[in-house]
Amino acid sequence: MLDPSSSEEESDELLEEERRDVLVAAGGSSQRSLPPPSRDSRGREAGAARAASPSPSVLSEGREEQERLQREEREKRLRLQLYVFIARCIAHPFNAKQPTDMARRQQKLNKQQLQILKERFQAFLNGETQIVADEAFCNAVRSYYEVFLKSDRVARMVHSGGCSASDFRDVFKKNIEKRVRSLPEIDGLSKETVLSSWLAKYDAIYRGEEDFCKQPNRMALSAVSELILSKEQLYEMFQQILGIKKLEHQLIYNACQLDNGDEQAAQIRRELDGRLQLAEQMARERKFPKFVTREMENTYIEELRSSVNLLMANLESLPVSKGGPEFKLQKLKRSQNSAFLDIGDENEVQLSKSDVVLSFTLEIVIMEVQGLKSVAPNRIVYCTMEVEGGEKLQTDQAEASRPQWGTQGDFTTTHPRPVVKVKLFTESTGVLALEDKELGRVVLYPTSNSPKSPDLHKMIVPKNSQDSDLKIKLAVRMDKPPHMKHCGYLYALGQKVWKRWKKRYFVLVQVSQYTFAMCSYREKKSEPQELMQLEGYTVDYTAPHTGLQGGRMFFNAVKEGDTVIFASDDEQDRILWVQAMYRATGQSYKPIPASQAQKMNPKGGNVNTEISPLYADRGQKHGMDEFISANPCKFDHASLFRLLQRQTLDHRLNDSYSCLGWFSPGQVFVLDEYCARYGVRGCHRHLCYLSELIEHSENGSVIDPTLLHYSFAFCASHVHGNRPDGIGTVSVEEKERFEEIKDRLSSLLENQISHFRYCFPFGRPEGALKATLSLLERVLMKDIATPIPAEEVKKVVRKCLEKAALINYTRLTEYAKIEETMNQATPARKLEEVLHLAELCIEVLQQNEEHHSEAFAWWPELLAEHAEKFLSLYSVDMDSALEAQPQDSWDSFPLFQLLNNALRNDTFLCNGKFHKHLQEIFVPMVIRYIDLMESSIAQSIHRGLEQESWQPVNNGSATSEDLFWKLDALQMFVFDLHWPEPEFASHLEQRLKLMATDMIEACVKRTRIAFELKLQKMNKTTDLRIPSSLCTMFNVLVDAKKQTAKLCILDGGQEQQYHSKIDDLVEESVKEIISLLVSKVVSVLEGVLSKLSRYDEGTFFSSLVSFTVKAAAKYVDVPKPGMDLADTYIMFVRQNQDILREKVNEEMYIEKLFDQWYSNSMKVICMWLADRLDVQLHIYQLKTLIKIVKKTYRDFRLQGVLEGTLNSKTYDTVHSRLTVEEATVSVTDGGGLQGITMKDSDEEEG
Repeated sequence: MLDPSSSEEESDELLEEERRDVLVAAGGSSQRSLPPPSRDSRGREAGAARAASPSPSVLSEGREEQERLQREEREKRLRLQLYVFIARCIAHPFNAKQPTDMARRQQKLNKQQLQILKERFQAFLNGETQIVADEAFCNAVRSYYEVFLKSDRVARMVHSGGCSASDFRDVFKKNIEKRVRSLPEIDGLSKETVLSSWLAKYDAIYRGEEDFCKQPNRMALSAVSELILSKEQLYEMFQQILGIKKLEHQLIYNACQLDNGDEQAAQIRRELDGRLQLAEQMARERKFPKFVTREMENTYIEELRSSVNLLMANLESLPVSKGGPEFKLQKLKRSQNSAFLDIGDENEVQLSKSDVVLSFTLEIVIMEVQGLKSVAPNRIVYCTMEVEGGEKLQTDQAEASRPQWGTQGDFTTTHPRPVVKVKLFTESTGVLALEDKELGRVVLYPTSNSPKSPDLHKMIVPKNSQDSDLKIKLAVRMDKPPHMKHCGYLYALGQKVWKRWKKRYFVLVQVSQYTFAMCSYREKKSEPQELMQLEGYTVDYTAPHTGLQGGRMFFNAVKEGDTVIFASDDEQDRILWVQAMYRATGQSYKPIPASQAQKMNPKGGNVNTEISPLYADRGQKHGMDEFISANPCKFDHASLFRLLQRQTLDHRLNDSYSCLGWFSPGQVFVLDEYCARYGVRGCHRHLCYLSELIEHSENGSVIDPTLLHYSFAFCASHVHGNRPDGIGTVSVEEKERFEEIKDRLSSLLENQISHFRYCFPFGRPEGALKATLSLLERVLMKDIATPIPAEEVKKVVRKCLEKAALINYTRLTEYAKIEETMNQATPARKLEEVLHLAELCIEVLQQNEEHHSEAFAWWPELLAEHAEKFLSLYSVDMDSALEAQPQDSWDSFPLFQLLNNALRNDTFLCNGKFHKHLQEIFVPMVIRYIDLMESSIAQSIHRGLEQESWQPVNNGSATSEDLFWKLDALQMFVFDLHWPEPEFASHLEQRLKLMATDMIEACVKRTRIAFELKLQKMNKTTDLRIPSSLCTMFNVLVDAKKQTAKLCILDGGQEQQYHSKIDDLVEESVKEIISLLVSKVVSVLEGVLSKLSRYDEGTFFSSLVSFTVKAAAKYVDVPKPGMDLADTYIMFVRQNQDILREKVNEEMYIEKLFDQWYSNSMKVICMWLADRLDVQLHIYQLKTLIKIVKKTYRDFRLQGVLEGTLNSKTYDTVHSRLTVEEATVSVTDGGGLQGITMKDSDEEEG
């Protein structure tokens, strides 16, 4: 124990100041830490304030300072008194236990940890960590960082202490679950695996390099507050709560004897007796609290008696000593009456002598024997020990030269005054000796108060023994059973028992918590000689009785009709006996010993060995005596408990856990014990709790609505007579306070629902908004039996959500700073701001749907009405910005797309009020835009085709590509509008398809005309090469064919009826230009054949050529006529085939063109040969035709012309004629065809 020196007081004061600074830094309110002054003190203070001079003066300042110091002194004294009561509750609880089934609270996040968390996620997004992640996870983290971590609503919730690490993780988990569900399935990788992997990476980012949530090895008190606390931890917690210094606690602890269970049980018995007396006094004087009905007054007295009887029964059910040996005394059964548990009643159950039989444990330790001379040094000696009436034990053997053992013997006995015998033996050497020789013995009479340390005892030796100074060193330890409260020798004289004044051995026995007996015992007896039950007696110090011989310090036990006088030999023994009997009797009067000057001390010295008086003196020195000796029954425990609960809640909300207003198990235990022990009514407790919770919630703290619901339901049930705790009386004050709390709670709940985005950001705490709505419905009920109509609840919620729309939009515009921009910005800037505001509005609505729609599942239409109200506020700014836009400005269409895409997928908002308003604004703009685009496209076609160079661009020409791109872009633009009204959407689609049909038709016709004009200008010789412009025109028509299916067909698959022939028009145009192109190239073949006609037999040119060649052949080698012509034609065919293959995009049309080209070529040759059916072909004609036919066949076969087309009848006719002509020439002309033949096996090159 610390000495109450000045240095220790100063150090404790410094520690207290430091603790107070820490509490203030943690957010504790210094004003709330002080109890409210009483009404009288407030009145005096107000009177003093009125009496003070209105002008500032030294006198008024001094008076104010004095009043402040007095107020602080009163508050400090009140806290000390309250701590005394709490310390007793902690020291000896007999009603409550620390609950083990409460939900474990998570560690709260503070502002510093939130900032660290932001930095860690920012570092991950910047690639500064070693965590490997894919793009999808990075996007999820980025969204979480931007939307959640940087939200001011989250920062506000963290500041209020309502956020934990699990809240942050749950929000991220919900976010990624939605993202992962939208991802495509991956073979071999389940979405659950992806989720677990992402959460593991989140945890890695959250922890960073070092976990700031990691606790040190020795956790602070606040860190273990969620666990089951020891008494020392509970003391420390409530010292912090009430601002009690460590020294003050130590003084209170020692003075109250908090470690003495008997003293605490006695204190409880005195308190309960005092409460019963107060109840009886109240019943006699008819001074009751004001109740709702007068009939409750008698019920109130019965409830007081019943509650005390219950506490007595609880105390009686406790074992006599916790943690001690099993209590074997027989417990007494008691009957109850209306006033008390029959304690001290004439009809009480009397104890018999067998009821107070005790059980003792003795330990006898034999150390050594001294002065042994009569035995040779080498002889064996040993000791025996016994408790008379029990078994005998023996030590080990030892030599007489070293008689040392250290042997312990354990015995049990029922004798409070046992007789212990220890004997020393040596082994007999005689042959006929039957027993060992006894060298000495000692007989001891130990008691529970005997010294426990080893001591030397002189042994009794046989006659004529040489060991006249034989001593034995041993220790006898006799335990004190838990139900033996005190023992010792006293003189006693009574009227019913102990009728002779003599010294006896007394034991104070506790049979049960309410049954004690003073018993006198003789030696070697288990049952007491006489006993006296202490119920109803009052013990006190008395002056010496001169007529009685023996004993110096007197005290007595007085009962109506009986007085017993006791006396001890010294003052200290008397004090201990009086204290023990004072605890046993349960008397309210506390005996006080005489002053030191009046104490008898035959030796003339001062008595300085008291224990409890020393503590009392120290308590008096430090002003603690008045708090320790105060009668709890004289205090207003309702107001004390209100202060206690307020201070505890303040402390709880400032600890390291996100408690949401829930007390820790240790705090619940102490508050429960206080209420039960000091009679605090349950309704008062919960009304005070509700008041404090509502006040904290109004000041920004996050309070669990389930907790509010629990306390409110308890109070409502009590006020309406349902007895939730068995109390049927309802005071007027309770009813009035309940109505006041009900109004405050209703206002609070409506305010929270109106601010649901800010009171429950991102749906945190989990389920809190839903619980708030449920509590609101309960609060609106008139009584607990009649449910409120659903329409009334709906009406209140609708009103709250209307306010919420205005609040949400106002805060959103403040965040976006829209007011400043809209007043001074340019039209473009206004539109940009409104577009940004629309994005924010959509985000708000999406968050409402994602995080709060489940809470409003009972009234989904109310949330839709809230959204419409919210959007109607936005429409004002939107309309203002759109009106400021210049005419024919299309920059506002992204705004429509953004809003429409958000609204059209919402069941309740699609084609709602705002949605229809949005459509009404943009319908004229869409129509105007389409009109202008149609005119622009038509003009671009006209101008483009007039100036078209027909250079290839992608799949067609520049004009066609521009046309098709514009048509497609216009249709995609209108499609992307996703016009929600079906009729107008269908009209837009039909109009755009009609426009596309007209534009494509005009383009096709103009292209075909240009193709014909271009083709007419080309020559018909073998120098003809198809220009790229013709291929481009061909490609334009082909592309038009493809675009028709895309741009001119309705979604239903039906072509426009009015322009149903556009596809046929394109197809016919393609066929026509193929025919024109084939005719052109076939005309080149006709020109070649016309040149061969010069060699017809019978013509002048043919004869001249034949003569000239024959004449010249005699002298020189004459070139083969006609081969150049064939080669030139073949080159013409091949090069044009390559041009078409390279520059025409559609394979199908190329094959058609080649089929017609080949077929027409063979027909022309066949007709040419048919005209010369009766005439033999000139050899040069034959050679040229054979080469042309064979090469044409081969080339077109290589180009993919089918066998059926290649080997047509026309070809067969040509082939047969040329074969016959070849055979004829080989017979008639010796020179032959010089290797040119129609056979397939020829190896002719080229």
